[in-house]
Amino acid sequence: MPTPQRQPPFAFLIPLGLLVLLAGIWIGGHPRVLPGFMRHAFVANHNTEVVDEALARIQHNYYRPIKSSQLTSASIAGAVASLHDRFSNYLTPHEYGDFGKASSFSGVGIEVRQEHLGLRVEQVFNSSPAARSGLHEGELITAVNSRKLAGLSSDASTALIVGPPGTDVTLTLSAHGHTRNTTITRATIAEPVVASVTRTVDGKKLGVVGLAMFSSGAHAEVRDAVRQLLHSGVRGLVLDLRHNGGGLVREAQLIASIFIPSGVIVTTRGRTQPTNILRATGGAISTSIPLVVLVDRDTASASEIVTAALQDHHRGTVVGTHTFGKGVFQEVEELPNGGALDITVGEYFTPNGRNLGGGGVKEGAGITPDISIAKGVDTDHGLAVALRTLAAKVK
Repeated sequence: MPTPQRQPPFAFLIPLGLLVLLAGIWIGGHPRVLPGFMRHAFVANHNTEVVDEALARIQHNYYRPIKSSQLTSASIAGAVASLHDRFSNYLTPHEYGDFGKASSFSGVGIEVRQEHLGLRVEQVFNSSPAARSGLHEGELITAVNSRKLAGLSSDASTALIVGPPGTDVTLTLSAHGHTRNTTITRATIAEPVVASVTRTVDGKKLGVVGLAMFSSGAHAEVRDAVRQLLHSGVRGLVLDLRHNGGGLVREAQLIASIFIPSGVIVTTRGRTQPTNILRATGGAISTSIPLVVLVDRDTASASEIVTAALQDHHRGTVVGTHTFGKGVFQEVEELPNGGALDITVGEYFTPNGRNLGGGGVKEGAGITPDISIAKGVDTDHGLAVALRTLAAKVK
């Protein structure tokens, strides 16, 4: 009689383990079947379960179909809104896809102001087709492709200048009683981060560097603009930060370092963020070159970091109005659905220990200018006051 085969001692545990595993997976997806006391024991996070169940019920019971992705986005946005922090936001996948993209247009790269006889060139964008063709601020465009602009609206006049990239446009320019024609090849123009011009006040040649935002690489553009202005013989600089809502803290550190040779630029810290002291990186221009910083109510965040550092180090005179008062900084964290959280993670402090904000939930202290402009800071008057202040500092 053959001896019966003995089963391995743990063979019966294999199907039992599979059964337990499958049951656990099913219960994890259907926690409502469990009694309350077991639900708390088996479900890792009761709050997460409540949210998931609520969204599932809305999707199942709502009177019309609704996408789960829409509910997910709405629930995240609601959670962020409950922080009552105006600087924290949820970016949907579509919004995050557009986040940080620079706007662009097709043209020659100038800003103009309408006048009776044509368009006055207010600004020539750095490295633009107009700059390469020798256009200068102050010149008057009187005709485009031989079409006179006198009597035309601003929109109609500018419409003649813009056009497909690679096509040519001929501008008739007038300045100081002289008229000339120049042909420029249009190109796709990115909205400039940095724009620089020269002005002469009381016989002193001065430079103006306008910075639109603290985007990645902005410091290199500012440094290049400053270098070119100094090479051209300017004797002082205006850093125009009006309407600059900020950007990257690292860029603020690097831009402040163009003017501040050593020392603390800003200190950042948060609940989960270690204290980080950002210092001047070196390579600053001579401190004997006078500097004025022009600010307004929209000067915020990274702009305030630079302005406060220059003020605390007594490196520049701040001219304008009281700044925004944003003493917190955010980080962008990508989410699995393709969206992102842009939330406040810490506060920053100036070299003298000032915090300029209100924690994101109230108006902050901001920066008080050394020289206040009561009205018209965002007009030519504001720049004129800054230039006069700078000229007085030039020896």
